[in-house]
Amino acid sequence: MVSRAYTVAFQGVDARLVEVQCAVSPGLPAFSIVGLPDKAVSEARDRVRTALGSMAIALPSKRITINLSPADLPKEGSHFDLPIALALLASLEIVPADAIEGMVALGELSLDGSLVPVLGALPAAMAAAQEERGLLCPQASGAEAAWVGATQVIGAASLGDVVRHFTGQSPIPAAEPGEVTTPPTDRDLRDVKGQERAKRALEIAAAGRHHVMLVGSPGSGKSMLAARIPGILPPLTAAEALDTSMIQSLCGLLDEGGINRARPFREPHHTASMAAIVGGGRNAKPGEISLAHNGVLFMDEFPEFTRAVLETLRQPLETGEVMIARANAHVKYPCKFMLVAAANPCKCGYLTDPSRACARVPACGEDYMGRISGPLMDRFDLRLEVPPVAFTDLDLPASGDSSAEVASRVAAARQVQAARFGDASGSRQNADAEGALLEEIATPDEDGRALLSRVAERFGLSARGYHRVLRVARTIADLDHSDTVCRPHVAEALSFRVTTAAA
Repeated sequence: MVSRAYTVAFQGVDARLVEVQCAVSPGLPAFSIVGLPDKAVSEARDRVRTALGSMAIALPSKRITINLSPADLPKEGSHFDLPIALALLASLEIVPADAIEGMVALGELSLDGSLVPVLGALPAAMAAAQEERGLLCPQASGAEAAWVGATQVIGAASLGDVVRHFTGQSPIPAAEPGEVTTPPTDRDLRDVKGQERAKRALEIAAAGRHHVMLVGSPGSGKSMLAARIPGILPPLTAAEALDTSMIQSLCGLLDEGGINRARPFREPHHTASMAAIVGGGRNAKPGEISLAHNGVLFMDEFPEFTRAVLETLRQPLETGEVMIARANAHVKYPCKFMLVAAANPCKCGYLTDPSRACARVPACGEDYMGRISGPLMDRFDLRLEVPPVAFTDLDLPASGDSSAEVASRVAAARQVQAARFGDASGSRQNADAEGALLEEIATPDEDGRALLSRVAERFGLSARGYHRVLRVARTIADLDHSDTVCRPHVAEALSFRVTTAAA
């Protein structure tokens, strides 16, 4: 008789259902696992045998064959231990076969039979819900998986608890979701002295999820400004939190099964590799751009990143997703993030500082900023210079709006966008609008259109640049509570784009 249990194999954030078939047949004693298992899956036979032995369950002196179907799908990870053990227990008639066939199981077994938490419980629960099955997982992973309310999640501490649950001796209660947390931030925009234009640019960028390039001399406050962006962004919606948490689940970043409603803020070092930024490696894991999904990716010292890393950002910035192609895997990850890049104007950093002369003007700046290609620079919606702050300004008291006040305006603008786009368009913020939808929502009035046409011709804006100006102007109009994109909105949007280009 062939018994069956079910688990999942991960392909990016997608979890594909895998049928674990177990056959115990006469022959020389053996325990084999087939179906493209990796090393961790192949070693499951030793963990399963020892775990069953700790429960005083001896394997029969027969040939045990485990088949992981579909056989042409690579199987990776230690989470196959539990479904293999369940299929074997069903073949030995220790647990009812029909009970385990209604569950998707995943979990790593210790040698004493306890269940070790594994990565990917949340996407596995999503797959189980789509298949109209329950989910059986380690107790430590239950709070994470229970956020998918469409399926029953059972979190077991050990294989013995699983046996007692399926035999009716001691049923395990359904797992409860972990806590929703929004950690407070002590970084306020009022801490930044001066830089009112930069603060305004960050407010616009946060309201419409626009990409920002900050250029300024060392110590002018670029990193300080970027660090305060999380304080002005609205919390993740329920759908966004689940979407983001699925990626974090694959990387083991969920804290005790809790869902974090704060938007991700990732700041990789400029020595990071392409696989670390975009994703990849042997198992095609998500990179920083996917971990920043629905949040912010801050890349300080932007020109110092390798040219290959910078150029790989071009396609994800346009499409909001990245395809990682490897010899044994083609994996797609979402990556809709807000890119904030900071750079010095030249190698020495003082090209634009009037009080300190750069020794190699203008070649120093041309060589340094030339590391950023034109097509990549064209993808930044807002570009601005961050001038050094005068010492006299540092002694002044805090001024300007606080992060809470800016955050309320950003949240109001995003609510306008949510009502505008709805769920059918596939757009969430103005930065996502394109084609006919962009023309419908962002076509300026007659004066604004005339100004945009003159500036586009004068400064040679590309078609991409033209459309990005329209998106920014639409966001400025939303912050201004205006239904129509007018000339002042277009003028402000252009001021954040053509100044650096003209320089």
